[in-house]
Amino acid sequence: MAEPTTFTYASQTVHRLGYGAMRITGEGVWGYPKDRAECLAVLRRAVELGVDFIDTADSYGPFVSEELIAEALHPYGDVKIATKAGFLRTGPNQWVACGRPEFLRQECELSLRRLGQESLDLFQLHRIDPTVPADEQFGLLADLLAEGKAQAIGLSEVTVDEVEAARKIVPIATVQNLYNATNRKSEAVLVHCEAEGIGFIPWFPVAAGALARSGGQLDELARSSGCSVAQLSLSWLLQRSPVMLPIPGTSKVAHLEENCAAAAISLDPTTCAAIDGLVA
Repeated sequence: MAEPTTFTYASQTVHRLGYGAMRITGEGVWGYPKDRAECLAVLRRAVELGVDFIDTADSYGPFVSEELIAEALHPYGDVKIATKAGFLRTGPNQWVACGRPEFLRQECELSLRRLGQESLDLFQLHRIDPTVPADEQFGLLADLLAEGKAQAIGLSEVTVDEVEAARKIVPIATVQNLYNATNRKSEAVLVHCEAEGIGFIPWFPVAAGALARSGGQLDELARSSGCSVAQLSLSWLLQRSPVMLPIPGTSKVAHLEENCAAAAISLDPTTCAAIDGLVA
């Protein structure tokens, strides 16, 4: 049976291959990109290719990614913008978790302003701050949902226990964890999300490392399937679970088009099984 091409969370239906907008920033996810025009073109081309789920965060730039999304795409029509808060940025490649409720509320309000929205389509806690009681962070998310500041709530880099702790306080629509063909540390979380109907957003969705390099097993499987390693990685994710929402990112139109083509690739069972068996 063919995998569904869409997923519905909190009454929002999106195509399962989205776009991650972290890379439309400067080096170290800091400041503006070198080629602003190309990044704006990437956003517009993504929508032309049918992408209707774009993931970003207040910390990307900081603020830059959200600003460029609004410049390129507002008003958004059927395109859903998922953003995140929970990190302070103190410099290039520097990330400091901050889950104080007053900070999360402030960042929600500022994201609304930058994105030009009255309610965020999906507001995600970028990290659970270990220095702040988790229930306070989840409680603030519940308040924002009740107030209509957000239409849906998500979490990022969490365990099954943390998902369930949050769900006692606020409905969780999505979980965003590191996951790809060569890194499956979040397998238990994915299985839980599938059982509970929660969307699973794998960040860093394209396989990396020795298996993906030229001559590696993933590279050989990609060649035999007539596609790139990136396309193989994304197609495998889409076939791995019906709740999977990959968000490959790029700052180049050509790379975007290559990634989006993965949605039309159907891997045979033998190839999927071979990828499944690469990581114990």
